[in-house]
Amino acid sequence: MLIDCLVLFKDISVISRKYALPPDLKAFPPIFPTDATTVNGLLLHNSPSPPLIMGRRSIVNLTFFSFTVTYLALQLQTIYTIGFDPQIIQESTTPVPSLQARPGAPFRIVLFADLHFGENAWSDWGPRQDVNSIRVMSSVLDAETPDFVVYLGDVITGNNIPIENATLYWDQAISPTRSRGIPWASVFGNHDDALFVWPLEWFSASGIPQLWCPVANSSDSGEEACSFKGTSRLGLMKKEVERNVLSYSRSGPKDLWPSVSNYVLQVVSSDNPESPLVYLYFLDSGGGSYPEVISTAQADWFKRKAEEINPDSRVPELIFWHIPSKTFKSVAPFFIYKPCVGSINKEWVAAQETESGIMNILLKRPSVKAVFVGHNHGLDWCCPYDKLWLCFARHTGYGGYGNWERGARILEITKEPFSIKSWIRMEDGKVHSEVILS
Repeated sequence: MLIDCLVLFKDISVISRKYALPPDLKAFPPIFPTDATTVNGLLLHNSPSPPLIMGRRSIVNLTFFSFTVTYLALQLQTIYTIGFDPQIIQESTTPVPSLQARPGAPFRIVLFADLHFGENAWSDWGPRQDVNSIRVMSSVLDAETPDFVVYLGDVITGNNIPIENATLYWDQAISPTRSRGIPWASVFGNHDDALFVWPLEWFSASGIPQLWCPVANSSDSGEEACSFKGTSRLGLMKKEVERNVLSYSRSGPKDLWPSVSNYVLQVVSSDNPESPLVYLYFLDSGGGSYPEVISTAQADWFKRKAEEINPDSRVPELIFWHIPSKTFKSVAPFFIYKPCVGSINKEWVAAQETESGIMNILLKRPSVKAVFVGHNHGLDWCCPYDKLWLCFARHTGYGGYGNWERGARILEITKEPFSIKSWIRMEDGKVHSEVILS
């Protein structure tokens, strides 16, 4: 780090002017040769630096100079390693939250995707769809009796919700899971924090319809109760976590905001809680209030975190986000046939706007077994891609586009012998598209 410190300054005179070194130190010749070049803002050179010509210098001045350079090196080490945000320090020292498998039983996860609660909330049609969505979730939960539930984005349709507190609809969406005492985690989709979009038909001759804008614990009514501003990702996450002891959702590192739901959980066995069976990673794929993308910063965070807690890639890893990456587009089958599995393939993949390195990182980790996404209501296939699987969930909610039958993707993790299986459970109880992912 001493070299890293020194390359930021071309000669001693810069340091002496900034830190008021004694006058006789200012007479030092330049540390680096004059043929040095700059690459990416750093000073480089092709030959060793000439030795410093000490001449008659006092040992006191030399000690002062050494102390100054060492202090700078330590400061740069801090900046290079952790940045200025203490959140990163906390992240590296905070234990990964654990979910414990039942003794002698596999760990089962249900994925609920694209519920779209609150859609067309001002009409009779909208609330009926929310009731239908609750029926689907209840049917799946009762049939599968899972250990954990993942809400895979677009829990609500924020752009259709005019009320001040959209978390009221979020609460409705998680109610079937919460009422059964099942823990869950959520990740954001592109509709969850979208700003309210005024329907054009409201401005016809019939005028704006009467709105019901309830606000929890408030006597406000009428225009005070409606905001038309949507509820932010942070607001939605804060309310979910504060109100629900069964929620394992997290806002994630602050240096990744506006991307919010970036975090990791671990599943452990009941007989050996210190040895994870699998890591579950959740990433915010954007959309709504900012572009649809998993950023380079998110990819770097995943890489750092995975290398920290699973350095030898011994423990399998499963990845969850909402909007498929562009790689899903390249893998998409024209017809579903083996090794792919699935039952509907009714639309093109609507991918993120760009890919910023996350898929390359995932491919280099042999521990990554599968990536699960939602977003496309008319797709439910799983296809292999190199050494991992790319899988769509099943459209669960009656909100959102499409009239395909509703259901949910199921994951089952077995300890001995280790395996990860998946299938789709439909609203009517039928099961199809079973596949072994690991």
